[in-house]
Amino acid sequence: MAQPAWQDPVLLPLDSAPVPEYGSGSLADLLPTLVAGQGVPGFTAAIPELTPADRNCVFLIDGLGWEQIKAHPDEAPFLHSLLPTSRGGTGRPVTAGFPATTATSLASVGTGLPPGEHGLPGYTVRDPETGALMNQLRWKPWTPPKVWQPYPTVFQLADAAGVRTAQVSAPAFEQTPLTKVALSGGSFLGRLTGEERMDVAAERLAAGDRSLVYTYYSEVDGKGHRFGIDSDAWRGQLMYVDGLARRLAEQLPPRSALYITADHGMIDIPFDEQSRIDFDEDWELRAGVAQLGGEGRARHVYAVPGAEADVLTVWREVLGEQFWVASRDEAVEAGWFGPRIDERVLGRIGDVVAAAHDDVVITASVNEPHESAMVGMHGSMTPVEQLVPLLEVRT
Repeated sequence: MAQPAWQDPVLLPLDSAPVPEYGSGSLADLLPTLVAGQGVPGFTAAIPELTPADRNCVFLIDGLGWEQIKAHPDEAPFLHSLLPTSRGGTGRPVTAGFPATTATSLASVGTGLPPGEHGLPGYTVRDPETGALMNQLRWKPWTPPKVWQPYPTVFQLADAAGVRTAQVSAPAFEQTPLTKVALSGGSFLGRLTGEERMDVAAERLAAGDRSLVYTYYSEVDGKGHRFGIDSDAWRGQLMYVDGLARRLAEQLPPRSALYITADHGMIDIPFDEQSRIDFDEDWELRAGVAQLGGEGRARHVYAVPGAEADVLTVWREVLGEQFWVASRDEAVEAGWFGPRIDERVLGRIGDVVAAAHDDVVITASVNEPHESAMVGMHGSMTPVEQLVPLLEVRT
């Protein structure tokens, strides 16, 4: 609740932000743990609760967080029944990483690195080389992929070590830069329907004595953004993907482990002025800001040179009761983007970073009309966005 105008705002302390479990229980730790159990050199089991398997399959459902599965036992009976298996039978989730957004999370999954190292620390971030805002999901403007993210993927290293490796996804994703820098290695098998992906994933899993298969489904996230997670359209997608997960689980070959996870959760944001703060209409927030990056619940704010301290002060005064508002140095020191930050990545992080605590977003109605119209949002460190399942089926 906002303070009376004559009182100073009660700012959210930065140390109250629930930093992701980098190094022991984040999405970046999943594939390194799995391939370490398959004997791939150079990896260690970062998630100690997981038991090695010869054949590992990861099914990533875009946008289906831990809290959403818990809240929908009727629509997702199979997934809900697997909640006690999560994280090696502890019944606990893992964390996505910050920001909890698709490009960042998929890069963390595929490279086994936190955002501060793989270098995709948000939906849109500034390219220090050109000064342009780079959309890392759509890869616009064009940027050489291997310059932007130079590390090999876990899939590539596993494939080189003799593990039969495959990605099974929509054909449209095969040649995208994000796939190349985050998920490439071994075979890419494009299949249009969810059922085909599940069947092919099971076939590829059985094709090697040691195998690593990744498959993906996007429309839970799509319906959530468009209609919200309190909509019939979203619930219909949840029911559908619950059936896909069961279909895959029932086809697993011997000596297999299936892990069902997600890249982030989601929260519906009301369409009112208190819940949606329009940057493009707010002169205080715009003052001294050269570029606004990130997304509604996880903003990178790039200041006009020399105005960094003033922008931080104003953003804290205006938003600090509802957002964790940090300078770049503070966000890095707090470990929001991981324990280490590569030098090439540092300038991509905002001079000010704002992560939502309350049910509120910073929209940009003029410059981001599509994103500003979304019902479901994500990006921050709250449990509903940050916690993702690591459901397990073994044979």
